[in-house]
Amino acid sequence: MALLTKDQITAAADLAHEDVPVPEWGGTVRVRALTGQERDAWEASMLRLGPNGSVQARSTKGVRVGLVARCVVDEAGERLFTDKDMATLNEKSAAVIERLAAVARRLSGIGKEAAEEAAGKSATTPGDGSSSD
Repeated sequence: MALLTKDQITAAADLAHEDVPVPEWGGTVRVRALTGQERDAWEASMLRLGPNGSVQARSTKGVRVGLVARCVVDEAGERLFTDKDMATLNEKSAAVIERLAAVARRLSGIGKEAAEEAAGKSATTPGDGSSSD
């Protein structure tokens, strides 16, 4: 197999997405994998820095909502929610947020389930509705 060039890598459409039914909201939501920059911002949002810039604490406050806000997109792949919308999104059903966050984690390669799926050990069946376009 030939090595990829920089142009081939940057041109690759590698952000998988999945349309997730959300009957509680009366429709379907598209969840897209995080980009590298989005994942860095999401992970940084969990850190509380001290005056000298060192990590003082880690917080799980808003972790799921922050992930969902970054991963729920429209048909063009653009975010539906900005960081400023997280307070509003945080008022929605915890069960729905968790369901969407679980899809976002899997698509973005975050957590044990995503690692198992990447290794081919997940119970997820082929044709589960995910897409890579």
